Amino acid sequence: MFRVGSKVACMACRDLVSTNMGVRFRVPLQKLHPLSRAIHHRYSANTNPQRSPHRTAARHFTSMSRLPMRPPKPPPGSGGRNHQQHRGFWVARLAARLLKLRYILLGTAAGGGYTAKKTYDEWKDMFPDLSEYNWVIPDFVWELSEQIDLDKITKALPEIEEIAKLLPDFDKIGENFTFLKSLLSSGVNLGSQVKGASGLHLLLETTSDPQLKATDTPITVTQESSEKQYKKSSDKEKVDQLQEELLRTQMKYQRMLERLEKENKELRKVVLQKDDKGIHQRKVKKSLIDLYSEVLDILSDYDSNYNTQDHLPRVVVVGDQSAGKTSVLEMIAQARIFPRGSGEMMTRSPVKVTLSEGPHHVAMFKDSGREFDLNKEEDLAALRHEIELRMRKSVKEGQTVSSETISLSVKGPGIQRMVLVDLPGVISTVTSGMASDTKETIFSISKAYMQNPNAIILCIQDGSVDAERSIVTDLVSQMDPQGKRTIFVLTKVDLAEKNLASPNRIQQIVEGKLFPMKALGYFAVVTGKGSSAESIDSIKDYEEDFFQNSRLLRQGMLKAHQVTTKNLSLAVSDCFWKMVSESVEQQADVFKASRFNLETEWKNNYPRLRELDRNELYEKAKNEILDEVISLSQVTPQLWESILQKKLWERVSTHVIENIYLPAAQTMDSGTFNTTVDIKLKQWTDKQLPHKALEVAWETLQEEFARFMAEYKGKDQDDIFDKLKEAVKDESIKRHKWNERAMDSLRVIQHNALEDRSITDKPQWDAAIQFMEETLQSRLKDTDSVIRGMVGPDWKERWMSWTNRSPDQHIRNETKNELERLLKLHDEHTAYLANDEVTTVRKNLEARNVEVDPILIKDTWHQLYRRHFLQKALSHCNLCKRGFYYYQRHFVDSELECNDVVLFWRIQRMLGITANTLRQQLTNTEVRRLEKNVKEVLEDFGEDPEKKSHLIVGRRVQLAEDLKKVREIQEKLEAFIEALHKEK
Repeated sequence: MFRVGSKVACMACRDLVSTNMGVRFRVPLQKLHPLSRAIHHRYSANTNPQRSPHRTAARHFTSMSRLPMRPPKPPPGSGGRNHQQHRGFWVARLAARLLKLRYILLGTAAGGGYTAKKTYDEWKDMFPDLSEYNWVIPDFVWELSEQIDLDKITKALPEIEEIAKLLPDFDKIGENFTFLKSLLSSGVNLGSQVKGASGLHLLLETTSDPQLKATDTPITVTQESSEKQYKKSSDKEKVDQLQEELLRTQMKYQRMLERLEKENKELRKVVLQKDDKGIHQRKVKKSLIDLYSEVLDILSDYDSNYNTQDHLPRVVVVGDQSAGKTSVLEMIAQARIFPRGSGEMMTRSPVKVTLSEGPHHVAMFKDSGREFDLNKEEDLAALRHEIELRMRKSVKEGQTVSSETISLSVKGPGIQRMVLVDLPGVISTVTSGMASDTKETIFSISKAYMQNPNAIILCIQDGSVDAERSIVTDLVSQMDPQGKRTIFVLTKVDLAEKNLASPNRIQQIVEGKLFPMKALGYFAVVTGKGSSAESIDSIKDYEEDFFQNSRLLRQGMLKAHQVTTKNLSLAVSDCFWKMVSESVEQQADVFKASRFNLETEWKNNYPRLRELDRNELYEKAKNEILDEVISLSQVTPQLWESILQKKLWERVSTHVIENIYLPAAQTMDSGTFNTTVDIKLKQWTDKQLPHKALEVAWETLQEEFARFMAEYKGKDQDDIFDKLKEAVKDESIKRHKWNERAMDSLRVIQHNALEDRSITDKPQWDAAIQFMEETLQSRLKDTDSVIRGMVGPDWKERWMSWTNRSPDQHIRNETKNELERLLKLHDEHTAYLANDEVTTVRKNLEARNVEVDPILIKDTWHQLYRRHFLQKALSHCNLCKRGFYYYQRHFVDSELECNDVVLFWRIQRMLGITANTLRQQLTNTEVRRLEKNVKEVLEDFGEDPEKKSHLIVGRRVQLAEDLKKVREIQEKLEAFIEALHKEK
């Protein structure tokens, strides 16, 4: 035992016991260390034997803390016992150390087990969660042996000997690297030419040093130059051999990897495909790239007033026209999906292509459910035709290109996941057949996509033409001067190598030394021989064969990772997802702030209104319009007939008075009057009257329809629907056509009504007289108004209003006075003036120094005689009020011959019967047809988003639309971010 501070420790077990806290330990004696038990028995003789040995041991532990640190001296006379006791302490100390080793081993085992378990849990968490695919496991486990031929796969794998052959000779490579290291240290120029074969032979015979170290032996100038020549030639040979060996090894590895990838693709198909017998049909969640593509589709239609711009990443493919950008995109998509032409512009609008992995190689448009099988040539042709049709449809009249985006998704095994946008090719000159602003439009579209700070620019440069002719490189360098998001692709490298006299120019291009633009990476690809009939597989084989035999790769001008479209697609995909991971959460925060601003504006301006977007408002307006059409059936028959009869008479009254009544009545003969009336009524009925009646009925229906809409508007209706309702009404009227059979039947009814001349009772007679009197008074009032306008104000108006007559009005007034004197002299004058009467009137006016034209005299006479005749007709109408008795008994009395009353009764009866017939047709047929037309118009408008956006407008509508889109974008972005984190 020894003391350290306030603690007492046993030398053997190193147990520490606190002595400051006054705690007594109850430790069983059997559990004490052997050395501790010996100490306990040694000191127990001086303690009370009645006390518990545990308490005694604890007490002596405490008391021993006060002893000095040296061991106690043995009592005198102990002799060898002291030596034996000291030996026993040494043995106990050795045993304690061995026991300590046991504890160390046990602790190490326990700690190692815990560490292994923790490592296992960490590795387990790194694996993806496949719990969603538990529905696949039962059938897959039991049928995997049937679906996959394991023996075939085992045989397809390379043997160990074959793998060993593919591996390089590491000893030889080590020697070569040692040699290169010595060359670099000695400063030998590896690019010099070999000269002097004899010197090389001499040096090979005289030296055995593989590294050709310099010696201190003095030599002559000739021997020194021979050694240099030999070293130069040997160095070049070794470097060439090393490059060729590395290239062959890389090609072997590449072929082996391609074969393994092909087999892996087949295995993935087996796992991904849904077998009809084994795997249950179940809805699969959308993939990560599909979620991201949906967000981009919504953003393409989003136009906010809050400066919330679309800064989400996508790969923007730009290049000069016919540079091969569409071919590069097809190689990445692994299908010839785009229309093509020889030298002409084929890409007329942006095409967004969403690439993702799937069991089948298919393509589908965003707004269509049809799947195009890209393994079938007929589906490929149909897809190319559909893309071309959509492009031409998106281009407005008088334009060449369009900014409207066509959204397409392509899925297939082994396709890299990303979103690419193929833009129209940049042109330098506008050719015939193009719009004058085509060049500027293409530049504006390209800049709109490239100015997105998170867009990856895939710059395509044609390698077969002079680099100085490129336009797109200047455009890209303007949008991304630092090249932080640009990937440069040189196409048609096979033609470039064949045509260029200096291949070093290609090396300068792919190293970024020829163009002023900067880029993240540089790639060289071959996209076929220029034939549209080439398949993707044949293009891949041609590309691989070209680069395998190309001197560009053999001479180190191109690096292996810079060639083939496969390496390009992998690099673009990695860059795309890196950009997505870095920017998507920031964009989600931007839209979250925009949503807060929009919601705040809505609460401040429209606190009591629901947030209805344009589609929801359209459905509400649609229901209101249909309710208004149905309300037409609530109009009473009496109201319909009253409105129709009144409007019909307003439409035909002028014709009846001017063309039927006045010409017949001015004949001054009863027989001639009836004959003239019958003929004119027959002509009128056959030609004009049915058409006029149907026009009146249709106008009445329109007016009632508009009246009901106006009444609904007054009942707390929304005024933002006015434009839509007016458009629906106009379009429905335009589409409505009356039944021609109804016109024929109406003609017969009207003809029969006008043929009837028999007035059966006194009320009908009185009604006819009242109708005639009202009509004549209305015409007389109109005629007086016309005459007053011709002659100007009378003396009373001139005195009260301080107005004077114009010279023309003075002449007409003098003419009127002269003609009135003529009528007073000849009360039964005919409707027309004779020529001698015109001359007489003219001479009388000239005598009063009034020069007048004969035409003015006749025109004034027409209005004066009309008024005179209407006044006489009204007087005769008053006389006929008591003429029903004579009419009923067919008495002939010149003063009470009321043929004009019978005419007006016939007209009045025809109007009543026509109104009744039109009312029946309206309520039974036309209202239903109008309702049907309105429904069709509403359906057509509902399917036309542009029409709805034009008819339902206002800040409230736009605010609700923005709120809906921002919420949708934010929700989809959050779902995408969650899925992205799960995949990580």
